[in-house]
Order: sequence, then structure tokens, then C-alpha cells
Amino acid sequence: MNWNFVSLDEAPLEILDGDRGKNYPNQNDFSDQGYCLFLSATNVTKNGFRFRSCQFITEQKDDLLRKGKLKRNDIVVTTRGTIGNVVHYNESVPFDNVRINSGMVVIRTDEEKLYAPFLYAYLRSSSFLKQVHQLRSGVAQPQLPIRDMKLIKIPLPGLDEQKRVAGYVEKYDSLIENNSRRIHLLEESTRLLYKEWFVRLRFPGHEHVKVTDGVPAGWEKLSIKDCCRKISYGYTASSSKEAVGPKLLRITDIVPSSINWGRIPYCAIEDKYIDKYKLHEGDIVVARTGATVGYAKRITSHKGDVIYASYLVRFIADLEVIDDVILGIFMESDEFKSFVKAHAGGAAQPNANAQILGSAKLLVPPKNIQTIFREYIYDILEQKRMLENKSSILAEARDILLPRLMNGDLVI
Repeated sequence: MNWNFVSLDEAPLEILDGDRGKNYPNQNDFSDQGYCLFLSATNVTKNGFRFRSCQFITEQKDDLLRKGKLKRNDIVVTTRGTIGNVVHYNESVPFDNVRINSGMVVIRTDEEKLYAPFLYAYLRSSSFLKQVHQLRSGVAQPQLPIRDMKLIKIPLPGLDEQKRVAGYVEKYDSLIENNSRRIHLLEESTRLLYKEWFVRLRFPGHEHVKVTDGVPAGWEKLSIKDCCRKISYGYTASSSKEAVGPKLLRITDIVPSSINWGRIPYCAIEDKYIDKYKLHEGDIVVARTGATVGYAKRITSHKGDVIYASYLVRFIADLEVIDDVILGIFMESDEFKSFVKAHAGGAAQPNANAQILGSAKLLVPPKNIQTIFREYIYDILEQKRMLENKSSILAEARDILLPRLMNGDLVI
């Protein structure tokens, strides 16, 4: 089947940027809740929207802005820093008032000629990302200006064919989204139990334990570095879609709620360095630069060798001091992110070295409490791991099919 391909400049759509004028919000205009969600890079991931950490502006501030307000069925593409992440503002998004920041653009289609879910599917395909990579500019701060973005080619079959293809892709997306919701609930239950025991100090037997200056008897308040036997920076390498070596875990891979192992690229590395940078279950990696500085992930089981990139810092828990699950939950928490952002240097490009990342403090309970906590959440961790594996398999199958679907090579 031969589909017609057109440039974005020729396609029945608009590309809209945000309001970059004098009324653009500054840091004091943002709050944790409010009238209008102001999208940041942490909300627009390659796996869709992520709303664990949000910033809002007031209705009064929103009224001052003239551009960048979303309408349902708009598509958002990141164009600065991390470029090429795409999300679809459909009816499932739980916010009615949303604006983009200066690092992204809105694509608004003519619904009578271009079906938004079809375009959204194409913009997540390897064909689109390859064009983005060819057109990107900037080294320290990669970007994709609108004038260059308009050169990107997209398929434009008939509307019925667009809807048929989009419906097929949406079946995969629906299963993945359902798994994501279940994973979110499991993560939330883990965080709540952690707060109950280690923040509110309502751990088993707390009624009989004396608390002095916020520290129960037998507990210690330690820094992360005091809880680790090794802290190290990652490997500097270029990523490749070809299997030229082990997989390379990057900052963008740890920002979503779950790591999609099927989408992680590869890198070339000499065999003598693999063991030094290879990740193991229980290791914790943290982003040390960029808008997502302080984002962390505890590594679960995975297939094959995976090394971590240079903008990540790895923390290996000293199991004689702390259980890696407890340390991982703390380092993945919003409290840890807030600590890192408060102490990070750099304005345009925040950064935090290993010393800053390792200086955050947490309460460390005695071994018996640690053991009981891990037993409590073992089943939760197993369920989360299985759901993540299922989602990775589904995403990998979808991404294999996408290029053929989007080129008209696969008839459905």
C-alpha cells in the first residue's frame, strides 16, 4: 500500500509555541496546586504524560498569557533539552487547563483531514525520531526549532485508514496504560507504608520505643553516603539503536515511573570496562544534571548487561547498614528530589555532584525493622516487577509494528 507522505508544513495542522513574552511565569509564580497546569519536561516523557510532580499557575497569571493553552486532542512535542518526547492531550488527562512551557510546542490537527491519534502514533515511531535526530541542533542544549520541525515528513493516508491504524496501536497503549495505573497504585502503597513507618514513626512496636529529637531509640539518622559502600559516576558513550554492546541506561530512561527496558539503546564499550559500570539489582542511579536532577531509580532484575551513562551517579547500599529497598524508596521520593533541587548548582542547567546527592539524610532503623518492612512489601515489589516486564514486552511489540504500520507496509 503506497501512502502519501507530506511535510508538517504541508500537513493539515498547526504548530504552536508557548508564550515567551514578558508575562512568562517565573519561579515565584508556581505552586503545587492551582488553576492551570504548566507543563515541564518532567511531565512530558517518551512514555506519555507523567503527573507525579506538577507545577501550577493561578487563573490570574493564566489570563495574562496569550499562547500555549492546550485544547483536547492536541499533541505536545518537546523541542529543547530532551527533544522528541510526545504526549496526547486526550480526554483521559485529568486536567482541564494546561499550558506548555518554552521547551515544547503544540501540534493541533484539522480533525476532518488528520486524525490526532494517528499522528500521535507516528510521532512515537522510529521513523519520526530518526528525522528529529537529523534535524536537531545545539550541543550543550539540544533543540528543534519550529522552522526545522516543519521539514519532518509524515504519512497522510485516507481518514478511514488513519483511524484503523490508530485503533490498532491504541489497543497496545490501553494495555500498557492499565499496567501503568496498577504500577502507580503499588508504588503509592509502598510510599505510604514507608511514610507510616519511617516518617510518622508508627512502625511495629513503636509504642514501646522512646523517641528523642525525632530519632527512635536504636535508630540512626545517617546521610546517604554513610549508607553506601560505593558511589560512582557513569560511563561516557554515545547511544546506538544497533546492538553494538550492552544497553546504556540514561537520565531519560529513569524519569518515567518505570524503566522500559525494551526502549533502552546500546553502546560500544571495551570488555575490560563492563564490570566496572554494569548495573545489578538493588543499585540506585540518580540524575545529576538537567531539569530532572535528583530523579532516581532502584534497579530491579533485567536481562543482559546494562551500564549507566555519565550523567547518572550510582549508589550501592551497604547491606550491613541499610536494606537497598528502603534506601531506594527514600531516594525515589519527592522529598529527596526537593532536597537535591534546593542544593543543586546552576540556573539554566541545574547540577548536583555525588557529594550533594549523598548528603541527604534519612532515618535508618535497626535490622529487625528493616527485615519486617521488606517482608511486608515483597509481594508488592514482585507484582510491580511482573507488570513492568509485561509492559516492556507490549511496548517492544508495538514499537516493532509501528514503522511498518506507519509506512503503510502492514495491512490490518
